[in-house]
Amino acid sequence: MKRGTGAVRGFLFLLLCSFGASYAAQAAAPPSGQWIGTWAASPEAQPNTTPVAGTDGTTFREIVHTSIGGNLVRVILTNEFGLEPLTVSAATIAISTGNGAIEPSAAKSLSFGGQASVTLPAGALMVSDPVDLKLPVAADVAVSLFLPVQTISQSTVHSYALQTNYKAAGNVIDARTLPNPTQVSSWYFIKGVAVETDGKSTASGVVVALGDSITDGAASKPNKNGRWPDILARRIQADKTLSGMGVLNAGINGNRLLRDGDGGESALRRLDRDVLAQAGVKYLIVLEGINDIGHIVSASPSDPADTAQSLIRALEQIAVRAHAHGIKVIGATITPYENCKYASPEGEKMRIAINEWIRSSKSLDGVADFDRITRDPSHPTRFLPAYDSGDHLHPNEAGLRAMAEGVDLGLFTQ
Repeated sequence: MKRGTGAVRGFLFLLLCSFGASYAAQAAAPPSGQWIGTWAASPEAQPNTTPVAGTDGTTFREIVHTSIGGNLVRVILTNEFGLEPLTVSAATIAISTGNGAIEPSAAKSLSFGGQASVTLPAGALMVSDPVDLKLPVAADVAVSLFLPVQTISQSTVHSYALQTNYKAAGNVIDARTLPNPTQVSSWYFIKGVAVETDGKSTASGVVVALGDSITDGAASKPNKNGRWPDILARRIQADKTLSGMGVLNAGINGNRLLRDGDGGESALRRLDRDVLAQAGVKYLIVLEGINDIGHIVSASPSDPADTAQSLIRALEQIAVRAHAHGIKVIGATITPYENCKYASPEGEKMRIAINEWIRSSKSLDGVADFDRITRDPSHPTRFLPAYDSGDHLHPNEAGLRAMAEGVDLGLFTQ
């Protein structure tokens, strides 16, 4: 009798252990779909004159605009240019109700390895745990972060957000609107938002736009999401065969192809971090080189001018590295710049040579001919007047729209 009871108990124990192990495995199982980037911003370094995050800490509320929707969300925080560890004590995500407001009851708390607080080592980023949130297409989303008092001698930001964001003293992360906020025009410590898809769509994936201020949205209106990648994202979402594609903007104001400078790290240097590491990338559109070309007029022994051939080799390197990750590369021709502040005859020859290479190169998988789209047919070295912002370097809103509408969507079915 005792022996039988022991056997039954042993069987029940094994059964419970088996059930518990199975339940734990299911609870710990990662999501089964595919992660797709819906929004991103390329980080830059911002040295701080006041290196301490306030006497009571600081709450940031930052508005980002989605390119694709989903029901499961992750947020990527960044301290990639930080010189010290960065602690974020609390973070939430919510649909923005406008002007920096949220519905507090609908906000979702973010965790990192199950913990509300996370410390990012200097030079690192952290990806949040997945959170259930029905995220619409083309929605404004508020990411709120509370940073306790700490030394931050250099912040990781995207300086040219073209978006009104907010910060306030203390931990007011749950407030409907931040009390007595300061408006800021940069994104702080956030790098991306990703959503989970079912992975069944053949068109599922991400298009990344790598570029300079033209891609970053210069000459478009703040808070309107009128950058050419934004408009391209809306075109893609309107096409039922492509609606599984997200679009990420990896433009930085003033960026150069070959050399670091005021526009952050060069495109070659930041390619791995800002493009190849993004979730679900299938296509890369590269619009870089005009700032390298314009540098001819201010070159110095410590920062010499580059040649058309050196820029072409850099574009080839981007293609080689992207292809190694299974990413197709679309070369964008460099737009006109006659009469801009750094135009020169030598630079125009470079621009023409690079554009001819882009149009004919077998290193690329396609072309977005932004030069042809925006130039004046009667004077091809300058913008069509209707597309000129007035500085003769950046297309205006109509020009940005023409660029986005001129991209062949068939490129994203290859």
